[in-house]
Amino acid sequence: SVDRKMGFTRFVEVGRVVLINYGPDAGKLATIIEIVDGQRVLIDGPQSITGIHRQVIGMRRLSLTDIVVSKLPRNATQKNLVKAWTEQNTLAAWKATAWSKKIEAKSARANLGDFDRFKVMIAKKQRSKIIADKLATLA
Repeated sequence: SVDRKMGFTRFVEVGRVVLINYGPDAGKLATIIEIVDGQRVLIDGPQSITGIHRQVIGMRRLSLTDIVVSKLPRNATQKNLVKAWTEQNTLAAWKATAWSKKIEAKSARANLGDFDRFKVMIAKKQRSKIIADKLATLA
């Protein structure tokens, strides 16, 4: 018998932390509270932490993360959700992911001013000159 490892692990389930990727709340985290049907889920922030209020949203507007808030009952109250998020340090777990760091870096790059972009260009030139000099000494 051949042991096969299942390739897909991000399932739509109660407690799954999602990233909203479209609409007015794009870029914010939420938690799946209830599955309405195959296309829609009920999500909640919790609002005190992520700013997302309880709402039904289509799955096409969400990206599933690897983070799951465990032991969360279906249709959990705001109080239970806040408690679970703080106990399991969900926000810190998200901030530790490469996905979160990439989003932060992208927004930081987008907020650079003209002089900041100029300084980045100069730093890149200096770095490439150092690398070229090292490669010339090796060759």
